[in-house]
Amino acid sequence: MEARDKQVLRSLRLDLGAEVLVDGLVLQYLYQEGVLTENHVQEIKAQATGLRKTMLLLDILPSRGPKAFDAFLDSLQEFPWVREKLEKAREEAITELPAEMKKLRPKDTVTCLASQLNWRF
Repeated sequence: MEARDKQVLRSLRLDLGAEVLVDGLVLQYLYQEGVLTENHVQEIKAQATGLRKTMLLLDILPSRGPKAFDAFLDSLQEFPWVREKLEKAREEAITELPAEMKKLRPKDTVTCLASQLNWRF
């Protein structure tokens, strides 16, 4: 999973915990798509509350490969408003990236190549 998508899940963690019930199609879809293993599904279902189930899913997802975020979006058929919120946050993260890149290398900096240096010992 891309760092941007991990950040989106982290930033909306509490919202997702309050709105997504993972017992229904969400877990089954993620299992079907190979994002979750059978052990993951059993571990999530064993949690006492819906909130804990969702939080555990959010803990597992970032380590489940590059298609995990998109599969999670697809699994939210019962929660279209949540999917829209995630997609919007993802778009905002994409548009903010160039600004962050500019902070890393302001226009006033000077680039110096090692081949241009004269070393004397």
